[in-house]
Amino acid sequence: MRRLPAPIKLTKKEEKMLDIKLIRENPEKINELLKRRNPNLSIDEVIQIDIERRAMQTRADELRAKRKTESQKIGELKKQGENTDEIQEDVRKIGDEIKILEEKEVEFDQQQRNLLLNIPNTPDETAPIGKSEDDNKIVSGCGEPTEAEFELRAHWDIVEEKGLVDFERGVKLSQSRFILYRGKGAVLERALINFFLDVHTKEHGYEEILPPVLVNSAAMIGTGQLPKFAEDMYKCENEDLYMIPTAEVPVTNIYQGEILAEEDLPKYMTAYTPCFRREAGSAGKDTRGLIRVHQFNKVELVKLTTPKTSHDEHIKLTKNAEKVLELLELPYRRVELCTADMGFSANKCFDLEVYMPSYNGYKEISSCSNFGDFQARRANIRYREKSSGKIQFVHTINGSGVAVGRAFAAIIENFQQEDGTIKIPRVLQPYTGFDTI
Repeated sequence: MRRLPAPIKLTKKEEKMLDIKLIRENPEKINELLKRRNPNLSIDEVIQIDIERRAMQTRADELRAKRKTESQKIGELKKQGENTDEIQEDVRKIGDEIKILEEKEVEFDQQQRNLLLNIPNTPDETAPIGKSEDDNKIVSGCGEPTEAEFELRAHWDIVEEKGLVDFERGVKLSQSRFILYRGKGAVLERALINFFLDVHTKEHGYEEILPPVLVNSAAMIGTGQLPKFAEDMYKCENEDLYMIPTAEVPVTNIYQGEILAEEDLPKYMTAYTPCFRREAGSAGKDTRGLIRVHQFNKVELVKLTTPKTSHDEHIKLTKNAEKVLELLELPYRRVELCTADMGFSANKCFDLEVYMPSYNGYKEISSCSNFGDFQARRANIRYREKSSGKIQFVHTINGSGVAVGRAFAAIIENFQQEDGTIKIPRVLQPYTGFDTI
């Protein structure tokens, strides 16, 4: 495994990210929306490169037309028996100039694409404007923070004491922040995975997917992980393959480069996968326990929708993720992220946060994001309108349904008893085969 080498080379077939036509037509509006995320963001350099690239393209087109006209003259002059050496030399010089312009145009096109790939999605007009996570908006909550007449212990102490997780041998097998589940700990983890999948497939109507956990760079670019977050990825040496950071990547890209029928939308898909993240920017953050590790299990929810239904489908997906937390009887809240705290590809996002006594507060257990057509443009996923036959980009939506390790940790902390036992939530007992640890 190694880090991604830079820069990433793109091909003409790869799609744009932000719509360059929209940028040309509304540069002030795009800049204003991007600055809601970060005052330093701007598309000014993209616009300048676009102006120069299009000027070169226009000049090259003019020269091609001139070369065609001059070439036709050569044929006529030869028929008349006249000398064409001078005009042929002019045509050759025109060809040389065209070649130089074409090379520069390709260079500018590459620069523009690389810039666009690193510019995040514009936030939805309704997203709360803020400067940090402190400006996120608590929308709703379910259940009260867990309290007890005895001292509540942290999950990392409980699972180690009971032999549910072996942190030391996980490190021995891999490195820090890799963990080893054992005995009833492994059973509980598997039970959560099966429970989440059953709820989402049987009650919420999602198709179950079991995707590869190694994907190519096109898939990672399609959902926005590359090139922006290259340092956070695990890459296979000498191969164009990456360990997935989330099932969002392979599942969203199932329809990469395809045109779907409108009547086949929306598509609901759910997948369990292990996920892999280097957590390059999180040194010293949540280093204990199961909250922030390099390999973790997650059940993901993904939707492909039309633009007209994406808002409602985003709310429904968020409620689907909330449902499993309600069934587990875990106290949680829904938070609407402000513009500064949203993920790179999202234009609107709700985080679900579960109460953790060890933190005396809430920790994210699911991020439910609407991406608009941002990912679809990168992955070139489109649909044909039934009424007009017009081809449009789909909207993509996803969210964790939910992060399994964090649910495991939340159960351990919130269901601990004074006698040291851990109660298993009622809905999980048919999956575990036991009601207490």
